[in-house]
Amino acid sequence: QVQLVESGGGLVQPGGSLRLSCAASGSGFSIRSAAWFRQAPGKERELVASITSGGTTNYADSVKGRFTISKDSAKNTVYLQMNSLKPEDTAVYYCNALIVMNAYWGQGTQVTVSS
Repeated sequence: QVQLVESGGGLVQPGGSLRLSCAASGSGFSIRSAAWFRQAPGKERELVASITSGGTTNYADSVKGRFTISKDSAKNTVYLQMNSLKPEDTAVYYCNALIVMNAYWGQGTQVTVSS
């Protein structure tokens, strides 16, 4: 089973920066699209940023211009660079990813058509 592990969180002052990482452990798969969500105490979980398989990104209005989502397909890792942090950014940040299994070759079987 694939496991996603977030890291990089911590305590920073207003205006500071953090870089969150989301590493997918295991083998035989690859990340297609991904997103970061966050949930503050007493609030609903909200979408912060997303990235498609083609690299197109989208951001919540509240973080636009300050946060950047990216992914490293070779490392099966998703990142969230957070700059100019505000007190209202305080939350637990969660990673979500759409993952597909790698395609594998079979050994092949000979077909001969003859009279």
